[in-house]
Amino acid sequence: MKRIIIELTILLMVSSFVIFFQFNQVPKKLSWDEVEFTRLTLSLDNKPYTPYSRLATGHSTLYFYLILASFKTFGMTNFALRFPSALFGVTNVLIFYLISRIAFSKITYFPKNFLRITLIPFLLSLILASSRWYFNFARFSFEATFLMFLELTSIYFLFKFFTVSNVIPNLFRDLLSKNQMLKLVQHDKKHSIIYLILSGIFSGLALLSYYPGRIFFLLPLVFFFFYSSKKLVKKSSIIFLLTVSLVASPLLIYLTSHKDLRIKEQLFLTDRELNFQQKLSYFGNNIAKLTLMFNLEGDLNGRHNYPGKPIFNPVVGAFFLLGFLVTVLHLKNFYNQLFFIYFILSLTPALFTYPMENPNSLRTYTAIVPSIYFVGNGLTYLLQSEQKSKILLFGAIIFLLVLFALSSLYDLRTYFLYQRLVFNKSFELNGTIQRILNLKLWEKTQSL
Repeated sequence: MKRIIIELTILLMVSSFVIFFQFNQVPKKLSWDEVEFTRLTLSLDNKPYTPYSRLATGHSTLYFYLILASFKTFGMTNFALRFPSALFGVTNVLIFYLISRIAFSKITYFPKNFLRITLIPFLLSLILASSRWYFNFARFSFEATFLMFLELTSIYFLFKFFTVSNVIPNLFRDLLSKNQMLKLVQHDKKHSIIYLILSGIFSGLALLSYYPGRIFFLLPLVFFFFYSSKKLVKKSSIIFLLTVSLVASPLLIYLTSHKDLRIKEQLFLTDRELNFQQKLSYFGNNIAKLTLMFNLEGDLNGRHNYPGKPIFNPVVGAFFLLGFLVTVLHLKNFYNQLFFIYFILSLTPALFTYPMENPNSLRTYTAIVPSIYFVGNGLTYLLQSEQKSKILLFGAIIFLLVLFALSSLYDLRTYFLYQRLVFNKSFELNGTIQRILNLKLWEKTQSL
């Protein structure tokens, strides 16, 4: 426990430094989207809860209530506008660490190995915190980090549910009396229901957040069907779906009588002017673009990425490919299955948007979680396969630590030296959000 607290403290310090270093200086300007987000946020003030707003091309409002709370706490400043995104950016690294500890404690590819599980989760969390794809979106006011927080938290409680729901090993059955067994089973049953409901709550909140989060609930639901016992599958699925539906009900009720502007605008599947062959061509084009973005050619949008640069540096990209292969070849493993499906779900919204919008680092943002998991799988396989000597393994670990430290410095250098120059054009508006809004209001008054 002491080691966990120390590692979490280090991760908190590192992620906070990366995200808040030169905060509001890189990027210094605001984007038009951030101005529109502010208008949407202010429109919610002193009104009954509104699940959806048609402002800013249409958005679910949950995240914007958090920005409103930030404005009320810090005043209407650029810092307050961007603080919620940064806060969840820091928090996500800690939750990812806890999830990784659960997953990699139960992954073994070779019967004999010297690997200790505490190495991988801590290293992966550092890789996540220093990934340019990750921390870039934590430094301005987009809601991607908030969605990731909701999904990671739901996955964490999902893991806890399956951990508590496991059958007690026979070794311990023999050591317990019938009364002790009964108490233990009742205790686990109570906690499993709590974890199940908590996973459902955060899945429901994800549905209320950024668009890719609307299909996330399918991930836990699939695993309730495949991994719950026959007696539990119906009960757990029903409890989970009821929880998700209840939490997301304000938006679901709204959408029964109103169209979602953004989905209609972005998804080519809803375009009646396209025939089936054209839609199939778009889908194939998107698969190619999203496949290449990890290692060869990334997002061209200067707010999302250094235009055209792969979203992973060469070191992380190489281990991503190795880990993806390991995951596919060992797909019987519960955690490999879960993160593989999570990876596909995270890419799905971008697969059905117009090809001109892809590759898109924002719409696929949560794919970074399974991607870093794949990196961990590659590392685990590589280190566990070394059985010749502890000295050789120790040398390999030192080499890898130095290699990933250099790769992190490479990402930080790219962002703070080069991508910051791109931001001068990608973020269009100088000044504070208060000044920009007052100026636009004055211009509107003058035009009248």
